[in-house]
Amino acid sequence: MDVLFAFFLPLALEAHEEGIRIITGMLLVGLTFVVVIALGELARWLGHRRRGRRRAHPYL
Repeated sequence: MDVLFAFFLPLALEAHEEGIRIITGMLLVGLTFVVVIALGELARWLGHRRRGRRRAHPYL
């Protein structure tokens, strides 16, 4: 039994580390999507504000 435990323990630790790397990668990809969406919405909001100001002062 100790031989099996000694054989599978390093494999379990490697799987654990690989799982952490995969989850970290998925979180980074999700964060990238959120940042891109936030920048797009910010640009849209700033453009909307700019258009509103431009109509209020047509000669500026």
